[in-house]
Amino acid sequence: MSEALVIQEETNDKLAISTAFSRAAARYDEHAKFQRQVADKLLALLPDDLSGTTVLDLGCGTGYCAKALLQRGASVVCADLSREMLHKARQRCGNENVTYHIEDAEALSFSSSSFDYVVSSLALQWCDDLALPLAEIKRVTKPSGQYAFSTLVTGSLKELSAAWSKVDEYQHVNRFISTNQIKIALAQSGSVKYQLDCPEIVMWYQTALDLMKDLKGIGATHVKGRSRSFTGKKTLQKLEMEYNKFSNPVGLLPASYQVCLGLVTL
Repeated sequence: MSEALVIQEETNDKLAISTAFSRAAARYDEHAKFQRQVADKLLALLPDDLSGTTVLDLGCGTGYCAKALLQRGASVVCADLSREMLHKARQRCGNENVTYHIEDAEALSFSSSSFDYVVSSLALQWCDDLALPLAEIKRVTKPSGQYAFSTLVTGSLKELSAAWSKVDEYQHVNRFISTNQIKIALAQSGSVKYQLDCPEIVMWYQTALDLMKDLKGIGATHVKGRSRSFTGKKTLQKLEMEYNKFSNPVGLLPASYQVCLGLVTL
């Protein structure tokens, strides 16, 4: 594959991801209960008092983390690939002690050693090579600073993936990296002093369709290898039948997420 073709494919992927999240921005918060749970766990790794610090919220989405950081006294820089997400973040956080930037996590425009802390919650899994954004995050964090991130790892949405595998041969759920691959990416980025915690978080749904509505509602619709054809009623009925095999005694369906929370000290 030529270098030009690789660059074009990467550009197309980033455009597709940005477009998906932009479309979801207006109603994102209605579907983001899981994302807020993870954000709260990530924010718990940082000091309660951030007065006098400057924090980058990378992949800020609608500004949930940014708002909490502002409340702790930080000056916040919100960065996201989606202009519409930044618009929603501005609506939530206002303009006092906060600025907004369209940014690619793999090629940040900020000067080196710009931030006391960097926070990135459930954004880095959209990068093909985790070492690239981690290296950029390390670069823009001050030598005495810290960065905290959360990302999904292998085993996330295992029930949905298993159910779809009984329906057709297409890829409907993104593949996630392992915890060991995260450790390798950290080493490649030059981040050597870190702690990782990888809890499982299970969300419960009435139907598989409800789960997929949440995934669509947050913009998590870009899946490599997915069929471009329309998903018909019979296909969805078969999916429900397969997913129901995972139901608990009261008929609720699990959506399991394997989350990796990382805190890196420089």
